[in-house]
Amino acid sequence: MLRDVTRAAMIDGKAIAARLRAEAANDAAKLAEEGWQPRLVSVSVGDTAAAELYVRNQQKSAESAGVAFEARSYPHETSPEQLVGILQGLNADPRVHGIIIQCPLPAHIPVKALQKAVHPLKDVEGMHPASIGNIVYNDLALGPCTAVAAVEIMKTLPLKIEGLDVTIIGHSEIVGKPIAFLLMGLGATVTVCHHMTRSVAMHSRAADAVFVAVGKPGLVTGEMIKPGAALIDIGINRVDGKTVGDANAERALPAVFCEHEQWMTEVGS
Repeated sequence: MLRDVTRAAMIDGKAIAARLRAEAANDAAKLAEEGWQPRLVSVSVGDTAAAELYVRNQQKSAESAGVAFEARSYPHETSPEQLVGILQGLNADPRVHGIIIQCPLPAHIPVKALQKAVHPLKDVEGMHPASIGNIVYNDLALGPCTAVAAVEIMKTLPLKIEGLDVTIIGHSEIVGKPIAFLLMGLGATVTVCHHMTRSVAMHSRAADAVFVAVGKPGLVTGEMIKPGAALIDIGINRVDGKTVGDANAERALPAVFCEHEQWMTEVGS
């Protein structure tokens, strides 16, 4: 039975992002004073319409943090070999401090090959195999950005992560698995569910916190979350022209709830 949602308080994800951006701006200002203006280069290939919104938002966020942003776009017919050469040039350029590859890419370009071509120290998305592997050793300097962001917001909740029982629904290489390693590094006990898990609800109902990143709207409901637990929704889906997560918002209200930029945490059990 769902509880009264008036007992929940909203957590503003934008405020958390603003705090982190202010910290980044402070670091960027210090580097600029020393003659090192931070610079991020975005690489898009082919029809960039799907990525244009992301690029604009990235540019806005970067510039607000004092990071110069350069958007580069290359023709659809650009070969993988040419792109690898371009990335190697950016790797060698001391004026470039970060590189981000925009997706989707044309079908003839293997995204993993480009991700491997970006130097790990300039891999701001944390998609290089070395960046992903480093989280096993709790090195979070350049971990997968979505996973790191989800765990960072988890840290703001009134929950002690050490010893916390956490269930992760979804085991992708860039979100689910990295979150599991990040949380284990913080002392949580983690269960990872996937499409072969016999009963996802059995695991989620036993957890103190649940992360979901599957890409299936309405997958998680309030009945799958135990009273007082946290639910962090990382899924992004388009339904009837709206962007929704993987949780059914109306039925998941008894728990801590996050959908993109809106968070809600229960303040009493």
